[in-house]
Amino acid sequence: MSAGERARAKAEQVVGRTVRKAAHAMHKETLAAKGAALETRGRMRGVKEGAKDSFKH
Repeated sequence: MSAGERARAKAEQVVGRTVRKAAHAMHKETLAAKGAALETRGRMRGVKEGAKDSFKH
């Protein structure tokens, strides 16, 4: 996985987790769902890049 893609995936996870937790604290369930989706997208980006790397070697 390239360093840029790894950083982007990790950043999406962190931002998503932060948004989700803050939204739960404010009882904003729609925003919490968007944060969870962002966090999941970051995780899936990491999985995709890891799979690509496993086929390259």
